[in-house]
Amino acid sequence: MLILIAEDDELILRTIEHKLVKEGHTVILTRDGKEAIEKIHELELDLVITDIMMPFASGIEILSAIAIAGKKLPVIVLSSMGQEEVIIDAFDLGAADFMVKPFSPNELLLRIKRLTNK
Repeated sequence: MLILIAEDDELILRTIEHKLVKEGHTVILTRDGKEAIEKIHELELDLVITDIMMPFASGIEILSAIAIAGKKLPVIVLSSMGQEEVIIDAFDLGAADFMVKPFSPNELLLRIKRLTNK
């Protein structure tokens, strides 16, 4: 499965990468929203994991770009902001799931399996 991770925190990015690669997934790493949006348009992805607050484009803008492109792509949104308004905005724009940081990598893996049935 090809999974895009959009996260500007290097430790979180590498932690997720390690867990997913160990489970046999192929990952594409992006450290800002602009790069993530470019990859979403270029690649046939199976899943996107995105932070909300990132340089150049936010996770909300990534969700909007996916919707505008007409892609049916499950997106898990990560955020240290547990604000209700942000969560509602993410779901309104098509997020499949939302996790508040810090989170368990094992729980993230379970949510990925649930969303993709893989």
